[in-house]
Amino acid sequence: MKPKIILLVTLCLMTIAVKAQWETVKVPAEVKPFVEKGTRAIAVEPADLNGDGLKDFILVLESKTPTKPDEYDVEEDPRPLLILIRGSDKKLTVAKRNENMIMCSKCGGVWGDPFAGVTVGKNTFTVNHYGGSNWRWTADYKFNYSRIDKTWQLVRIEETSFHTFEPKKVERKIKTPPKDFGKVDIADFNPSDYDSEENPQK
Repeated sequence: MKPKIILLVTLCLMTIAVKAQWETVKVPAEVKPFVEKGTRAIAVEPADLNGDGLKDFILVLESKTPTKPDEYDVEEDPRPLLILIRGSDKKLTVAKRNENMIMCSKCGGVWGDPFAGVTVGKNTFTVNHYGGSNWRWTADYKFNYSRIDKTWQLVRIEETSFHTFEPKKVERKIKTPPKDFGKVDIADFNPSDYDSEENPQK
């Protein structure tokens, strides 16, 4: 099988896998109270997010019935990301919330929903996006927990792009503090404020 055909088949399988993932997200009983009325969970990731040895969660929601797209075919409904932290009483509470980071389900161009999930670890998490058509792009936002400021702060923005006919020719842009930005709290982060330019075919 030719490399280009293999690439196309792989990308198609990835699309099916991602859509299936959103449809089968399992929400732990203790997280269900945070799934707001009229929404559903599209990502639930457990990790020790603040280094206290307790299991916390990243929760991403979306509206079950999104509003009609505007003239630019962009959905107006936010897809909030919630950081659920476990206290000394073992109960979860919302520590932080971001309404702007997760791209809408039609923001991936021909690719469709660009949200590719959340990668989590101790004291850290990264929100991943992937989209485009002939021009493909990624946009990943990494946050680390600050023990001093008691919050999660932006530590890395990585954007890549490539043409499907030249998948090995990847353009990569990486931004990190303090050169490219100062302290950015997770609650205040909006990708449009920090991306130097839009991704190709976004």
